[in-house]
Amino acid sequence: MIHLLMGAALLGSLDVSVTEQVPVMLAPPTQVRFDSVNYKNILRWTPPNTSHPLLYYIQWKIYGEPEWLDVDGCQGIQKLQCDLSTVTSEPREWYYARVHVSSLPSSKSAWVLSPRFSPRWDTKISPPVLRLNVTNQGVVVSVRSPKALVKKMQSRLHYKIYLTHTSGQEDVLEMECCSNKLNLKELKHKERYCLQAQTTIPHQAKSSPLSSLKCVTAP
Repeated sequence: MIHLLMGAALLGSLDVSVTEQVPVMLAPPTQVRFDSVNYKNILRWTPPNTSHPLLYYIQWKIYGEPEWLDVDGCQGIQKLQCDLSTVTSEPREWYYARVHVSSLPSSKSAWVLSPRFSPRWDTKISPPVLRLNVTNQGVVVSVRSPKALVKKMQSRLHYKIYLTHTSGQEDVLEMECCSNKLNLKELKHKERYCLQAQTTIPHQAKSSPLSSLKCVTAP
């Protein structure tokens, strides 16, 4: 009788132990998506609604490839984003990423897949910085794009300069990246001109929004 009671107690303790180790499925993150500006490709997501501390794990792969790869520096992280610029650096490829969440000791969620992502088609181009300098010879125009964009696409970047006269007439001038300066000499004395710049990548049919408007009075 004593042996039976001891055996039952032992089985009961084993049952509790096994029950405690069964993984619990967590609610997964949502809105997993790429946010890409100037070819800086950031994966973002929204956390599940829970009070437990969570750790996120991110993987990526090229469209059509079977193997998922861990993203270095994005395993067991607490932040809600991961920079995938290095592993998604080829503009002509298509990529996927996925995220899952875990909570110690053994709970985890299902993987959540991002939409298919193309750096070439999905990245947004930010407007360039336009600077004007009035000299005795005219108005000197300089245009500058973010360093990351210039590094990635320097030989393919072009600029459009929109020059608006007081009368409302608009001229469109073009510059290649990264020309030093554009000197506007044929301007009417004491007339006011307003300018905006736009970055274009002609072979991708891609362009940025216009820069902020800047106005000067010709010397």
